[in-house]
Amino acid sequence: MRLTRMAGAGLALALTAWMAAGAAAPDPAKGKKVFEQCAVCHNVDSPAKKMGPSLQKLFKRQTEEKVRGQIDRGGNGMPGYKDILSAEEKNNLIAYLKTI
Repeated sequence: MRLTRMAGAGLALALTAWMAAGAAAPDPAKGKKVFEQCAVCHNVDSPAKKMGPSLQKLFKRQTEEKVRGQIDRGGNGMPGYKDILSAEEKNNLIAYLKTI
C-alpha cells in the first residue's frame, strides 16, 4: 500500500511539473500525422502483419512504458526513434495509438 501511495505521489508530481512547464496535452490528431512514417511497416486498421506487427488494439496487449521503450530502442528490424522523435511527438503518437 505504501509503495502505491508513493508511486501515485510521484505520478502527481511529474504531472504537475509537466503542466507547469507549459507542455501541451498529447494530441491524437498530431500523433496520427507522426504515425504516417510508421504506417509503412505497421497496420492500425487491420490485424494483418506488414513488416512489423499490427498495432491495432496495442494497449490491450502492452503498457505505455513498454510501447515508449520500443519506440525509443527499436529492435527486430525497427530503428530506434529516441533521437529522431521529440518527446512531444512521442506523446502525441502514443495518444493516437491509444485510440486504435
